[in-house]
Amino acid sequence: MAKNRNNTGRVAEEVRHTLSVWAWLKERWRKFLVSLKRRPQMIPLLVFVAAFVFYSMNLMHISDTTARIQGAGMGLAGFATMLFSMLSFMCFLNAFPYRKKPNIPMVALMLAMLAIVIFADVYYINAILTAVNRPENPIVVTEATAYIAYAEWYLEIHIVILIAGIVLTALLPVYSKLLRKIKTSIDVGDNGSMEAIDISGEA
Repeated sequence: MAKNRNNTGRVAEEVRHTLSVWAWLKERWRKFLVSLKRRPQMIPLLVFVAAFVFYSMNLMHISDTTARIQGAGMGLAGFATMLFSMLSFMCFLNAFPYRKKPNIPMVALMLAMLAIVIFADVYYINAILTAVNRPENPIVVTEATAYIAYAEWYLEIHIVILIAGIVLTALLPVYSKLLRKIKTSIDVGDNGSMEAIDISGEA
């Protein structure tokens, strides 16, 4: 019987541990939702950051491709992508101040810079295709120059991520309202005399 009591106590302890972990996860999720309700603009911003990090991580392939092909304007296109990506971050932060209406001129400037980034990527991809498909002395993509194909593929992915960020920015008013409808308050009972206390920090 002592063994059974030990097993029962062990099971009860495991159940309490599981419940405490589940409660911790629920609280983390609630705080995450509160954060999104306060700053829904973080969603498209994180997408733009992901696009910049993705481009930066694959910059070696792009640099090798530029050195191999040496097409007109390819280096400038790569520089423009890096420069205007960073500047668009600054515009984004100023376009969506905390708990204030969007700054429309800054939004327009941010979109213009992102358009330049996409144009630079498209220009670079066209330079690769021109070099590979030209009738005289084309660039042959082999195992040794596979980075050229990778560069083209990574730039296409980069464009897709940027377009996703632009779409999320355009839809910001829509999902901001949906996020505000999500309940993030904590119910505190006091013999039925206290209402739910909302600690979401919403104005």
